[in-house]
Amino acid sequence: MKLRVLAVGTRLPGWADAAFADFARRMPHELPLELKEIKAAPRDGGKPAEALRTAEAERLRAALPARCRRVVLDERGGDLTTRQLADRLRQWMAGGEDVVFMIGGPDGLAPEIKSAADETLRLSSLTLPHALARVLLAEALYRAASLVKNHPYHRE
Repeated sequence: MKLRVLAVGTRLPGWADAAFADFARRMPHELPLELKEIKAAPRDGGKPAEALRTAEAERLRAALPARCRRVVLDERGGDLTTRQLADRLRQWMAGGEDVVFMIGGPDGLAPEIKSAADETLRLSSLTLPHALARVLLAEALYRAASLVKNHPYHRE
């Protein structure tokens, strides 16, 4: 099983790329964490946000594996504790399918991407910059994996 992050947006600050890579490198071998950046629709030209989200939705769908569990990150999603995320990770592992987390662009995710998701989760009640959302997700997944593997990273 793989954990994949499909994130709209490229050319993020170096600190974000380095932090994501650090947590991805720490993941257990049986739970590799991969990032695939999806090109954002150009914001010049005055296109409405709906058209931009639709173009990005097409790129997201094209990047999805044939079979996977789709988890959308959205401010209206479910709120999990670290222990609950670890339990969810155990369930996903038992299911065996890859899990794909989708992070939208500046205008969010298209409604059709949200409605096709198996789950919708929220990282925070705060609005987060996309670079920080990627890092926060990677750290949360590493922390949950450390609980699953009985590694001492997480302390309560």
